[in-house]
Amino acid sequence: MDNIADKIDRLAKTLGKRTPLEKDYISYENLRSDYESKANAEIRQLQHATKKDRIASLHGNADLNPDWRFNTLVNDADDVNEAISIAQSFIAAHDDPHWRNNSSHMMIFYGDYGRGKSHIAGAIAHELIEKYETSVLYRQLSSLLDMRFFSYDFNSKDSVGENFRRLQRDLLNVDLLILDEVCVNETMLKKNAQSWLGNLLRQRLVNHKNCILITNHELPDLEIALGKYCAESINEYDKYKVRFTGPSRREQLGPEAISSTPVHQSAGTPQNAGQTYSQSPAQSPTHSNYTNRPQGGYRPGQDLYK
Repeated sequence: MDNIADKIDRLAKTLGKRTPLEKDYISYENLRSDYESKANAEIRQLQHATKKDRIASLHGNADLNPDWRFNTLVNDADDVNEAISIAQSFIAAHDDPHWRNNSSHMMIFYGDYGRGKSHIAGAIAHELIEKYETSVLYRQLSSLLDMRFFSYDFNSKDSVGENFRRLQRDLLNVDLLILDEVCVNETMLKKNAQSWLGNLLRQRLVNHKNCILITNHELPDLEIALGKYCAESINEYDKYKVRFTGPSRREQLGPEAISSTPVHQSAGTPQNAGQTYSQSPAQSPTHSNYTNRPQGGYRPGQDLYK
């Protein structure tokens, strides 16, 4: 039986037309394969560009420090090494859809200032965004509570109330919520703040959303600072607790003065200008004013959050 090429050749001869050379002929199968290959290449290129845009949008919405990466973290202590190991295991577990979709997990980083707790949390978030397109939101708890407090000012002419309601939706729906500086500086939450945070954590638990809490409290003190309701909400999660110890990594304020320029006594300065005089509290004009002043300012141990 003649193939399609023979039929075309015979028809061309009958019509007195030039017959195509054998090398010019492309079969239907080859032509279809060529077009499919080009179409698939264009689709892959479009998918790559779209994914890149999605990841860039997730990074922008997360509000993370771009320098919080594992390759910029100084691993010079056992606690940091342990934290990195747990963080990598937490990231790798996202390969399991059952783990990701059927349980709620919480990492608690606690310990001294300046040990890299926020850095590691940010590094986890960056990798989850880039590998799994995980939605992330990083916030300091104190700023959330301040924003919540001012959202009740109904006479305000700005849009802080609407902004907080929109933020509240994000707090509930993102895949990973990072709360930094939880009860910072050994403060305690007010009862209404405890209720708000406890409800937030419980709703995220029901929706199988993960959290990272970062605090300077030791865990027993954190439970007291957050209150029983929040503590019970946290206890419902599958928890990974990492304690950071050791000195701060941040550059310390040195004992040296900013300027070492000597101060010379001018000609008009009295001889006894450098002497100091003791003055009893009764003689001090400011002592009585201070001691009798209403105690409306900040006191150590005072609850700051409304």
